[in-house]
Amino acid sequence: MSRNAKINALLLLAVAALAVLPLVLGLGDHKEEPFAGADAEAETAITEIEPDYEPWFSPLYEPPSGEIESALFALQAALGAGVLAYYFGLRRGRRQGEERASTAAATAAPRDTPGGD
Repeated sequence: MSRNAKINALLLLAVAALAVLPLVLGLGDHKEEPFAGADAEAETAITEIEPDYEPWFSPLYEPPSGEIESALFALQAALGAGVLAYYFGLRRGRRQGEERASTAAATAAPRDTPGGD
């Protein structure tokens, strides 16, 4: 197994552990909504500290349910991942093309010019 394959396998294992360990260890069992986002956690903490608090801004669009909000967030994440994957794929393809072109130029035999000395 190559060094890059080992690193990729370790990274994949680490990501899987980060996803599975909180579920296995039951880290959110004491909460009413264990998978609520950071915004909801912050809102809860602020209203506990200061019940009269009113936000400075309101959202432009308030989804009708939590499921739709989660779906929109997942769509946003998927689009971002797609843009990043396209960018890195484009960079890799260009780099490989440049390497092939330089290899082809280096291995090409020098040509004699007709009518030359």
